[in-house]
Amino acid sequence: MKFTHILFSIAVLTGANAMAQTTTPPPAKAKEVKEYVHSYIGLFGGLSSPLGDFKSTDYNNNKSGYAKRGINFGLDGAVYFYKNLAIGATVSYQDQGQFSQDDATNISTGYAVSYKADGATGSITGRYQSYAFLIGPQYSIPVWKGFVVDLRAFGGALTTTTTPEITMQLNGAPAQTAAFYQRSAKGSSLAYGGSAAIRYRVDDTFSFVLKGNYLQSEGPHVNSDAINNPAAARYVTRQPYNAFQTTLGIDFSF
Repeated sequence: MKFTHILFSIAVLTGANAMAQTTTPPPAKAKEVKEYVHSYIGLFGGLSSPLGDFKSTDYNNNKSGYAKRGINFGLDGAVYFYKNLAIGATVSYQDQGQFSQDDATNISTGYAVSYKADGATGSITGRYQSYAFLIGPQYSIPVWKGFVVDLRAFGGALTTTTTPEITMQLNGAPAQTAAFYQRSAKGSSLAYGGSAAIRYRVDDTFSFVLKGNYLQSEGPHVNSDAINNPAAARYVTRQPYNAFQTTLGIDFSF
């Protein structure tokens, strides 16, 4: 009887051990995916390159700005409100240079021809300087190992603080004997555009960002003084702004 109990116990233990060995282990937990989309604020700097009419040096085009490539820097940030969607904002400063000596000669020659003058003497002072205040929706796409692509559309205001001022004196032009002026302009105007950026997240709080930014505005109103017959020559009433900006920056997440 005792021997029977021993055999029975061995059989039970053997069966339990076999069941334990054949039981399927529980599935491993899925590896947690690190999230790279976080609200941030940062600093940037780079170049602003004029485009279109703003860059043009055509005297006969009243919208030609003769603008040059210049510096661009400011603050940028975004606050995420739903998954990868955010509201982004930028405050930036732009300097688009001043007229060159060749530009001054181009303008003087153009006025002399327009008024059939014997010649023209002109001086051009001042620079294109402005601030942009922009806000708009942003969509961010985590792509690979800490890299994030940001796409943003924006609108806002371009506040121009100064534009070049032109003083022109014609020689031998009965229709325009006095000197006349295209005054430096300032003021705010509607601005809009879009940007694409790629951010590399170094750690949970710090990122590098490379951005391309397109900005357009109708620009400030321009006033001219003492010009007798505006229709006879170049006459600027508004200076459009159009530029592509490339910047490098650093972002801090929160």
